[in-house]
Amino acid sequence: MSGTRGGRGRLLAMAVGLAIGLALLAAGEARARQYAVTQCGWGAGADADWWDSTGGAKFSPDAFCAGVDGDHMKSFTRDGQGTVTGTRYARWRWVAPPGTGIVHVGGTWWHALHDGLEQRIGFGDAGGGFDAFAIATSTDVTPRGFDKAISPPQPALEDRLLCARAESKWCSLDATSWSSLRALTITIEDDTQPAALMSGDVLSGDWRRGGVDVVVGGNDGGSGVRYGETRVDGARVAATEYNCAKVYVDGEWRGTRMRPCPPADSATHSIVSNNFSDGPHTLVHCAEDFAGNGACTETYTVRFDNSPPAHPHSAVVAGDVDWHRVDDFDVSWGNPDQGPASPIAGAAWRLQGPGFDTGAQFAAGRGRMVLTDLSVPTAGSYSLQLWLRDEAGNESPSAAVTLPLRFDDVPPGVAFAVEDESKGIPAQIRADVADPHSGPAGGTISYRRLGVEAWTELPTKLQDGGAAGQARLLAPTPELVPGSYVFRVEAFDGAGNRKSTTLRSDGTEMAIRKVALPPVAGQQALPAPAPASKPAPARPREKTRLFARLRGGHGRGDALTIPFGAPALLSGRLTRADGAGLAGRQLRVIARPSRGALTPVDSATVTTGDRGGFELRISPGPSRRLAVNFSGDRSFEPATRPSLELRVRSGVSLRAAPLALRTGQVVHLSGRVSSRGAPVPRRGKLVAIQYLEAATGRWRPVLVTRSDHFGRFHARYRFRYISGSASIELRATVLAEERWPYAPGSSRPLTVRVEGR
Repeated sequence: MSGTRGGRGRLLAMAVGLAIGLALLAAGEARARQYAVTQCGWGAGADADWWDSTGGAKFSPDAFCAGVDGDHMKSFTRDGQGTVTGTRYARWRWVAPPGTGIVHVGGTWWHALHDGLEQRIGFGDAGGGFDAFAIATSTDVTPRGFDKAISPPQPALEDRLLCARAESKWCSLDATSWSSLRALTITIEDDTQPAALMSGDVLSGDWRRGGVDVVVGGNDGGSGVRYGETRVDGARVAATEYNCAKVYVDGEWRGTRMRPCPPADSATHSIVSNNFSDGPHTLVHCAEDFAGNGACTETYTVRFDNSPPAHPHSAVVAGDVDWHRVDDFDVSWGNPDQGPASPIAGAAWRLQGPGFDTGAQFAAGRGRMVLTDLSVPTAGSYSLQLWLRDEAGNESPSAAVTLPLRFDDVPPGVAFAVEDESKGIPAQIRADVADPHSGPAGGTISYRRLGVEAWTELPTKLQDGGAAGQARLLAPTPELVPGSYVFRVEAFDGAGNRKSTTLRSDGTEMAIRKVALPPVAGQQALPAPAPASKPAPARPREKTRLFARLRGGHGRGDALTIPFGAPALLSGRLTRADGAGLAGRQLRVIARPSRGALTPVDSATVTTGDRGGFELRISPGPSRRLAVNFSGDRSFEPATRPSLELRVRSGVSLRAAPLALRTGQVVHLSGRVSSRGAPVPRRGKLVAIQYLEAATGRWRPVLVTRSDHFGRFHARYRFRYISGSASIELRATVLAEERWPYAPGSSRPLTVRVEGR
């Protein structure tokens, strides 16, 4: 028996699944459906009301529906009541849900009837009307089946025990009469379509990941909501069968109530978005009532993404320098192609260094490709980990790129080495440089004779100090004539911080005094040599003259202005006092960048040609001051040519869109300021948009704006007062500012055509 029950259970499950599947396939059809209701049989109770038209004086009910052979629903006449007036009755009544109707009924009936009492089975209406299709007038206690199809559908089924005589007559109740029913099957037609419902944040269209919940449900005024199914891309992902009053009979589910299922119900369906590819998908929920009518919600587009973005590419720190001397870092990068997945929602980052950790931070911004105004607590080297987060919330710190943020605003320590003066003038001038952060990067040693204002720079080289952050500057001691000399050392580190001093490490001033040697006391003078063999007196060193000028662009001279990115040429001549050229002499050229530049002081050596001439190409960069120095030799005195000024115009581009418009419309202007060798000011770079005034040939300002940290600027201008047709030339000009190591410079003009209204 157990095997038989197990097999039957599997068949039931298959039957349920098949029935649901077929019903949902036809859910969109608008034709009427039918369902069966079982009463007082197969374990079903009775969903009916009983009523006595005499007010309870002449009749009484009895119902026993336990799923056994003795099941019955009866109406009795009351003993000892004598008579009952004609047309009076008791009845059991089954009412179809609103919007539905009974189209078939079958069951078993039997009865004991005396003196005009009858059992009648038929259909009632809301007005109290009754139309019998089965009538029994005499006793028959053998249960017999009845079956009746009805058209059109009827709202209610009644079983009456009736005194079937005129109202003026009566029926005797001396002998007990009764009517009985059991094993009713009522077929109800339901043409009411259910409504499917769905709600939840996932319907907003935002990107989701992981488990996603959606609240679903339905309502139905007929047989009630039996089943709900949620589908993604047409495939079922979740289903709910609601709590309906039903029993499985002869291969089908039958209701045990006239409305077997709740008129409204809901559930929460969980969707595992990981089971679907990243990108948009369709979502719909369908509901079905007990009769098999189905309906679906509108189709929603939902977006799933469970894959974190790839790492940022081409990440750089603005300024393209290793060490910064301003505690302000901007980082830019490129975002990976997300394809059908969710867009980039922002960047996550973490900054770490000695005793410092920000923890994970997040900077929101769709498509963000920049972090600005990052700072570190003190000078030192830090690491920035940067990764991306998408709009679904996916992120992977393991995909981070690491960038160094190096900050050094501390000048190097520098001092001349303490020498043993008892050993005389040293052959080399030495200075020790220490910088624990960006490290020593270079420097110069200069000297001047007391009473002379100009410093003469010595050829200086940087030597490793043997330990991290330690170095030594070395320069050959110049040939000195008797007198007192002061020495100065200027050192700079890798961030461009500078410090100069004239002191030794013990705090004394670095000075050398050279004296003329007196004759040695007591030494016997030698006889004077003959005139012919008398040595020639030492000749004094000859004076020299050093000429230099700059050439480039369309100009030349002591001061020169050239376009951004253009080279310049330094040329000149070293001569005797009489103008004869000095060949084969080494000259040292020192280039000091203008204030605000990141590039260090640069030096180069050039050798004079046959007639004392020389040329040196000056590479592109910011504005600089140039000095040319000849250190002299045994025959010729030193010579210096200071204060050559090389001014470089700022580089800037300009774009406009549209290039043709009408009066009242807006032109959008954008461009970028070039910043080779210089940081863009913290507040951005001032840029003026100018137009060419045809009458005067002068450029006049239209508006002034500022760029961002990367030199990019955006502006808009509305042409309001132009009538007729005008061609307007526009350009962008970078204005002068403190600590901006470039001269004002302009973009190439572009023409915007404006048509008056």
